Amino acid sequence: MKPEVYAVILLTRLDKSRVLVNIETVKLFECTPDTVVIFLNGDSMIVTESLEEVEARVIEYKRKVLTSLKTSN
Repeated sequence: MKPEVYAVILLTRLDKSRVLVNIETVKLFECTPDTVVIFLNGDSMIVTESLEEVEARVIEYKRKVLTSLKTSN
């Protein structure tokens, strides 16, 4: 059975609420110095994670996708 991989990463808003962000809808991440998520539709959100933390989560997601693709062949 193929493992399920979701295109989301867990991030934290400034009010400490946790959200799952679909990274396929993200245009870019920006450090201003706050980390800002800018979506393809123009919306944005400030998160508490550093740009480096967000990058690590995106890389981990991409690894899961690639591993899933390799094991499904």
